[in-house]
Amino acid sequence: MKKGFKTKVFIVLLLVLGLPLVYNPTFYETMKLKTFDAFVVKKQPSNVFSILNITEDDVAKERGYPFPRKRLAEIQNELIDKGALGVGWVIAFPQPDRFGGDLAFAESLASAPSILASFENDNGEYPLTTGTVILGQDHGGFKAKGVVQNIPLLREAAYQGIAVAPTEVDQLVRRMPLLLRTPDGWVSAYGTEVLKVLTGSDTYLIKTSDAGIQEIRVKGLPPVKTDTLGRKWISWVNTPEFSLADIKGTDLIKDRFIFVGVTAKGVMPQVATPVGLVEPHKIQAALSESILIQDSPMIPDYALLAELGIYLVVASLAWVFVVMFGISSGLVLFLALNGFVLSSGYYLIKNNLLIDVTWSLVAAFIMGAAGFYLNFREQYKLRQEIKKQFEHYLDPRQVKRLQENPELLVLGGETRYATFLFTDVRGFTAMSETLPPEQVTYIMNKALTAQQKAVQRAEGTVDKYIGDAMMAFWNAPLDQPAHETKALICAKLIMDNMKELNTEFEKEGLPTVEIGIGINSGTAVIGNMGSETRFDYTAIGDAVNVAARLESGTKDLGVSLLVGEDTARFCAFDLNFVDTIKVKGKEKPLSVFSF
Repeated sequence: MKKGFKTKVFIVLLLVLGLPLVYNPTFYETMKLKTFDAFVVKKQPSNVFSILNITEDDVAKERGYPFPRKRLAEIQNELIDKGALGVGWVIAFPQPDRFGGDLAFAESLASAPSILASFENDNGEYPLTTGTVILGQDHGGFKAKGVVQNIPLLREAAYQGIAVAPTEVDQLVRRMPLLLRTPDGWVSAYGTEVLKVLTGSDTYLIKTSDAGIQEIRVKGLPPVKTDTLGRKWISWVNTPEFSLADIKGTDLIKDRFIFVGVTAKGVMPQVATPVGLVEPHKIQAALSESILIQDSPMIPDYALLAELGIYLVVASLAWVFVVMFGISSGLVLFLALNGFVLSSGYYLIKNNLLIDVTWSLVAAFIMGAAGFYLNFREQYKLRQEIKKQFEHYLDPRQVKRLQENPELLVLGGETRYATFLFTDVRGFTAMSETLPPEQVTYIMNKALTAQQKAVQRAEGTVDKYIGDAMMAFWNAPLDQPAHETKALICAKLIMDNMKELNTEFEKEGLPTVEIGIGINSGTAVIGNMGSETRFDYTAIGDAVNVAARLESGTKDLGVSLLVGEDTARFCAFDLNFVDTIKVKGKEKPLSVFSF
């Protein structure tokens, strides 16, 4: 497989897998938000707030809902008398009380810090704007749609805040705006208005950048970092709760601001959040709690750039590790990389910095899988080529070793010092003239098989069969220590196999066969030899020719084996000197040895 093809695959994958980060499709945004939900640290309540739930039992006791506003005035007065800092009614009052209790309720609201809710409605009506000081350009922010106004009598007696709870792409509430922009200026979200009232402030300070809002500050409280729309990530703390039936005996009222809302079924709509369905007054309480938590989670303005940078580094390293470092080492490095990224992402979220690494992990897996596949396909093809080229004349153990380590193979001719063995069946011509062709073929196949098995057991390479002769060698294509000894072991095995074979032939009434073996060590060129369309893996050189001449010399000297001087010198056997012989192509006679 060409290197350029892998590079193209890498570039295409890197670009395609980067698209979700840039375009932020629903599936990716949902996956990212779910990850944040799973790992953000649970925060503790501030002990500044408590929640009064009007439960089903309370509704039954009061004989139905809505309560007369004189009864609401009694509840308000009872909370204030028990030391409440103020009361926030997360309930809208857009129509007059049919029981005529509005004045009593208004008087109770005016007697202490009280806040009423205005719920969003796309009607183009907006509450009065709040005083704001803007540091920077007046842009960004979350736009209000309009609200359902409370009746004028109650509006004048209490503060108001917009009870808004915008959802994310998966329809869960996670981020809420502290302020909302209207055509006339800025108005408070309900939870923000609560803190403004408690601190006695009458203005907000908004700090902006070129991208939008950076932070919002209520006088008397530290600045609250937000996203460019002025939204803050909500910490779903367990604010203490009690019901109307508990007012007389609870200690959750004194020196606390009380959020009042309805939990009785079918009265107020519940809103989906990461912690389940939550009533509006609990959502606004969570906003107020979150503003007071200084180390609450946030998605920084640079989150996209950080996530892109993490993605590019992680995806690239995953590819490099798998493609460049091989299967074993690459897999170890790949797993280590993913472990590091996962732990880093976990650390960031646990430290309230909501930067996503999940897509980087997904992309790394895809990149790694693609790289692994390309490597596997490349290795598979190479191994199949090696098997096809060597399976017919190389020891299967060496074929397997070459398949597992293709880098050991040098294709093409190379000069190597090796040991060469030639055999020849004696009397083959006479046998061919006296026996039927079928018997000659049977005898020759048996004889050559016995020799081939011996070569394989001795870890040699069968080069070729030439009629009744065989050529084998050692120390190619792989390095083999003590290859001279291995060749002589092979010679002994051949002679033993031929004895057993002759016994078998005698039993079958066939003539026995004798064999001559020549072994020599020396330098030769070994590799793929032949034409462009037909070639063999073989060896050529003087050392090869000498081995063939030694085999021929066994007839003249009346022995089964002749071994060249270099082989005899370096093998582990104590060989006997036989004689010196004159061979074609050599001026000096050669010393030859045998068992």
